[in-house]
Amino acid sequence: MLIMNEYNINIGNRIKELRELYEISTKEMSEKLDIDEKKYIEYEDGEIDIPASLVYEIANIFNVDMGLLLTGEESRMAIFEVTRAGEGISVNRRKEYRYENLCKKFINKKAEMFIVTVDPKEDAKPSFNSHPGQEFNYVLKGSLKLYINNNEITLYEGDCVFFDSTREHAMIALDNEEAKFLAVLM
Repeated sequence: MLIMNEYNINIGNRIKELRELYEISTKEMSEKLDIDEKKYIEYEDGEIDIPASLVYEIANIFNVDMGLLLTGEESRMAIFEVTRAGEGISVNRRKEYRYENLCKKFINKKAEMFIVTVDPKEDAKPSFNSHPGQEFNYVLKGSLKLYINNNEITLYEGDCVFFDSTREHAMIALDNEEAKFLAVLM
């Protein structure tokens, strides 16, 4: 029995509405995102979690702010936006990571900022993803192993990395401890 999450359904409905307004077929969208059409339809129907990186790509396709897809609210801030500690939008888009979107109301952003939490797993196997653009990660707590382009890089608190996010990449927490990093997607 399939149990659908209301959050997934709401995001999927917003994406579907935009796709229909732009008169783009599910086949065209899946091609633009380089994913299987059946999987795209499952995302749109709210049947499975949609990765934050894919929400970011979809927002770029429709030239809307990612916050609109996540919350249904139009971004309004044009000069500055303050997000108080713990008040970002929680985005549980991938089972390996928890995301907190730090900038939800600023219009015409050139990047998306997240605090990403990676829980330790005993038999941690990296789950790879990729998305258009570039990514900057700064480790705030713990240590991580970054897998990218046939490389394994260990990052410790205070370390940072900038990379081409079109390359398959993944991170796992090390030393059986939770890790947190600031991710900036451009």
